[in-house]
Amino acid sequence: TLGRIMAYELGCSMEDLREVDTADFRGIEMVREIRKQMQFRPLKGSCRVWILDECHKMSNDAQNALLKALEDTPSHVYFILCTTEPEKLIKTIRGRCSQYQVNTLGDKEAKKLIRHVVKGEDEHLEKQVYDQIVQDSKGHPRNALQILEQVLSVSEEKRLETAKRTAEVESQSIELCRALISNGGWKKVAGILSGLKDQDPESIRRAVLGYCQSILLKEDNDQAGAIMEEMIEPFYNSGFPGLVYACYSIVKGE
Repeated sequence: TLGRIMAYELGCSMEDLREVDTADFRGIEMVREIRKQMQFRPLKGSCRVWILDECHKMSNDAQNALLKALEDTPSHVYFILCTTEPEKLIKTIRGRCSQYQVNTLGDKEAKKLIRHVVKGEDEHLEKQVYDQIVQDSKGHPRNALQILEQVLSVSEEKRLETAKRTAEVESQSIELCRALISNGGWKKVAGILSGLKDQDPESIRRAVLGYCQSILLKEDNDQAGAIMEEMIEPFYNSGFPGLVYACYSIVKGE
């Protein structure tokens, strides 16, 4: 997201923006194609931008090939390298980049973000609700906005309760996802499910699907695929028992 914002601020048009998930395209051929394309002038904007996501997953040969592009970059070309593990990039690449560390938001910044959205929606929240959302989002803007979306969908007298419940369910759903991926055993999974029995099984199912989707888009993971296969059908008819059985089948490999 930050890469796209930076590209926009640099004057790059959508036609001249290229995003590459190097978790999927991590080899030297990908870099060769970029080096060939970067010689062309921008189609509309003032520059061309390549966003290389998960760039630490590039092979060593690909990283060395990228050095040439970083050394001889035309004036109309920018590279934005996104990574959660910069130490896995070779030193010569890190030495050619300006590095920006992304940190979580402080409480004041998080509250400012929430207030901005609430004002834009022409809504009003009590101080307690703001404080609860800030506390539960743990400095992550996306978490704050997801909780806020749920809060604004209910009446004012239910908003504080909804904020608390949404954060708790989200946390437990993520815990369930991790337990299923690691196959930590039925006892652990059953314990997590017990804490979710009063929640909407469809919301939990979608959370699990989203979690596994993120994993599969980054890497080949048989367990994530098996989980999605069990969770692909809705639980409208079977409800919470359907969710429990699906989780049991995943853990037991049935």
